[in-house]
Amino acid sequence: MAKLIRYWILTLLGVFAISIYPIYMGCSVLYYMITEGTVFEENFPKYIIPYTPIALSIIVAVIIMPLVIKYIKKFSVLIVSLFSVAVFFVAELIFETKVIVTSTVTSTLESWQMFMCYIPPVSYKTRTWKTVDVLIGDYSPTFKLHFYLISIVLIIAIINSLYGFAKIIYTSDRSRCKTLVIQSICTSIFLVLCILACFTAFFRDGEITVSFLSAILMSLFFVMLGVTSGTYVFSFLIGWKKHISVLISSLVASIITFTMYVGEMFLLNGNLYRFGKGFVFEGLSGIILAPIDFFVILLSGCVCFGICYLINFKKTNT
Repeated sequence: MAKLIRYWILTLLGVFAISIYPIYMGCSVLYYMITEGTVFEENFPKYIIPYTPIALSIIVAVIIMPLVIKYIKKFSVLIVSLFSVAVFFVAELIFETKVIVTSTVTSTLESWQMFMCYIPPVSYKTRTWKTVDVLIGDYSPTFKLHFYLISIVLIIAIINSLYGFAKIIYTSDRSRCKTLVIQSICTSIFLVLCILACFTAFFRDGEITVSFLSAILMSLFFVMLGVTSGTYVFSFLIGWKKHISVLISSLVASIITFTMYVGEMFLLNGNLYRFGKGFVFEGLSGIILAPIDFFVILLSGCVCFGICYLINFKKTNT
């Protein structure tokens, strides 16, 4: 138990350190709401949703870790994951509906955040819109699908890693250790991409056709979302037949990546960001996905397949 407590203290300090900026954003918004009754545009911190609720949900999960590991045991990861997702949605709902942002008009945070997804507020004021104004449609709650998908994947993947290693320390059962290491690496890469997106929005300028750099970063983001999801599932399939566990994980990776595309379509009023011009980058007849989009979806599954297959191969030959 002493080793678990040491691990818990270090984990809690680490989570607090990583969560400094999201917590700062939340405290900043609450301060302005209490003192001024609104958050003026110039004081609005980027991407308070969903990252502040995500940070809160993970901090709560880590705080209760020793008690959960000791008393719940077998289903601790599942129960804590569900609890943390519930904490996330409660915090998210409070921020979305109670925080008011004031610029030229006054709106709730969720409406303002929708426009933040498209283009920074300064550019939004000065930009000359072209023929296809898909980026300024009326507010729709469906735009949050991709936010929620990213949030849930991050929450359950991080908790799986933190609690998985805690259980290894507590029980000395190392059967999931290798898969947890790989899943943690994938989750860390995806988290870094999320943080980069928080500060840069991957350098989008509000146009449907994005730059080469934006296209590369967005594709990498989509692939890592899927791979993180697939390796998360794979970490629970220890003991399953080799090919079945790998195929299931790869399929999950591609499905999650495809779902992200669906979320982007909702965000852009039935459109998708385009990575270039020409057949490879244009939507196919009757569907919105382009050949490059299918490639990204399949690439996510293939990368996950390769990772999981190598883990199984090494496990079989050790």
